Amino acid sequence: MAENKEVKKQIGKVFQDIAEAIETGNFGEKVTVGLTTLGSEHGVENLVKGGEMAAKQGMFNVVLIGPKVETDLEVVEVNDESAMHKTMEELLKEKKIQACVTMHYNFPIGVSTVGKVITPGRGKEMYIATTTGTSAAERSEAMVRNAIHGGIAAKAAGVSAPKVGILNVDGARQVEKSLKALIDNGYDMEFAESMRSDGGVVMRGNDLLAGSPDVMVQDTLTGNIFMKVFSSFNTGGDYEALGYGYGPGIGEGYDKNILILSRASGTPVVAKALEYAADLVKGGLEERVKEEFQKAKKAGLDEILANLTKSTKKADKEEAVKQPPKEVVTGSLSGIDIMELEDAVQELWKHGIYAESGMGCTGPIVMVNEEKVKKAIEVLKAAEYAVGEPEDC
Repeated sequence: MAENKEVKKQIGKVFQDIAEAIETGNFGEKVTVGLTTLGSEHGVENLVKGGEMAAKQGMFNVVLIGPKVETDLEVVEVNDESAMHKTMEELLKEKKIQACVTMHYNFPIGVSTVGKVITPGRGKEMYIATTTGTSAAERSEAMVRNAIHGGIAAKAAGVSAPKVGILNVDGARQVEKSLKALIDNGYDMEFAESMRSDGGVVMRGNDLLAGSPDVMVQDTLTGNIFMKVFSSFNTGGDYEALGYGYGPGIGEGYDKNILILSRASGTPVVAKALEYAADLVKGGLEERVKEEFQKAKKAGLDEILANLTKSTKKADKEEAVKQPPKEVVTGSLSGIDIMELEDAVQELWKHGIYAESGMGCTGPIVMVNEEKVKKAIEVLKAAEYAVGEPEDC
């Protein structure tokens, strides 16, 4: 009698697995994602509930790594954070889990995480590249790498042709120039257009709220702030309730699928982070990292980054540039990075055009006489500055 019950139970399990496979389209073994449960400001229970919420979907398995708790989920018992991360790494190495969601984990230099948020303006999913870690020591190089990292995460998570936007922060124009060079050399990346009437790949605050790009690129510290604002703007800040967390650590040569949560992440974000992790496993994140960096290198990434990190000073320091006679400067040129602004002014002085630097409503500007705007643009473009007429505010 007991044997018949066991047979029926096994048959029932087979039919359940078949039903789940038909529903999910996954006819192989289920993905298994780990979740560490120590370190949250909201306690172990907050994380366990997030794991249970994610597991109920039946799309993937969840394994908890932490103290023993009452749950139907599998628990690998660990009672301190140091041992917890060591156990996590061992489980990943042994392929007992294919990805893990954790907190307060240190990545090596060159690796940074790509977060995923839901924008309040349009309810669109948008990838924030990046949110923790350091892609490179030099800011502009880091942002170029962040753009690649963001594209990798989006593609692995199911966005076939993600559009990339660059937030209007210091270094944005240099990054735009470098990415354009990469694209011109054959790298597969598509720029987004700002929702503002003047368009362009450099994004404004409006684009951040609306989710104009699929991937928003900026420096990591700014991205970290965005994640906190997007996830907890309606809770007062101490409980992150929206979005998918701070995302996977991505970098050239890095082969672990480890995703980050904040210690303030609430149960809904924990569940979504696990879902994000499972999608990345199914999308072959580790292979995509290898493939994308191979393609980027073939398109001259190393040379482009080497040129980017050289001194951006255009003027010859030993040459005394004489200031032309002052003029009324009501014409303005935008698009020049703030780190190159004074050099652009010197370049125009060398060509007899009086210019001053300033800050417009969209960022740094070079001001010249209105009658000399066209000539000034020609001079600066010939000197390889990214320049254009100012956008409307």
